[in-house]
Amino acid sequence: MVWLLITLLAFVLLVLVMVLTKLTVLIHYQHYNDNDNLTIEFRIWFGLIKYKKNIPLIKIDDDSPSIVVKSDSNLNKDDEKVQQISNKEVTGYWQRTHELLDRIFNLNLIIKKLLKKVMIKQLEWETFIGVGDAAHTGIAVGALWAAKGGIVGLLSKFLNLTVMPQLSITPHFQAAVIQTQLKCMFQFRIGHAILAGLKLIKFWRGEKKRSKNNANLSNEKIKSIS
Repeated sequence: MVWLLITLLAFVLLVLVMVLTKLTVLIHYQHYNDNDNLTIEFRIWFGLIKYKKNIPLIKIDDDSPSIVVKSDSNLNKDDEKVQQISNKEVTGYWQRTHELLDRIFNLNLIIKKLLKKVMIKQLEWETFIGVGDAAHTGIAVGALWAAKGGIVGLLSKFLNLTVMPQLSITPHFQAAVIQTQLKCMFQFRIGHAILAGLKLIKFWRGEKKRSKNNANLSNEKIKSIS
């Protein structure tokens, strides 16, 4: 009995530690002309346990042929059909659209709550760009600043941005070149991810059950009519 109690307490303690443990994700992306390198590292317990993965990025050969697919459709006016849509069908379409929007909204709430628990602890993004012409380079730099600002704005809206982003763009007016380096560090508690996963499982099970009930109700209506 004592050993059973000790085992149970150890299991509860282990679960509690895992739930409160923070998972740190480090992303390092580099692009130098035609060379790309992406590294993702996972850490827990201040780096005591970590896993690092280098992900190879596929580069498409510039000389490789592309595939073009054409689709021709010949429609004859004699084949046109007129379809009448009843009020019942319109009501059914509206009901299905409303149910789909409800599902998307509920799923969006779950994902938003999880993303708000994710903290951005580091965000550094530096770029070196040039297109070979001073005027065009200036336009490219302005567009890139706008793109970076938009991305940071989205991150701060959906995630918990705890640091000031370090952004820089260096123009090169004499040559065509693009180099960029991105360093980002995310951190969240494993318990929050587990809770979100359980909510998603519950959500999908509820949707499957609702779809099954709707299908059974439709079958019963068809049988009653026939």
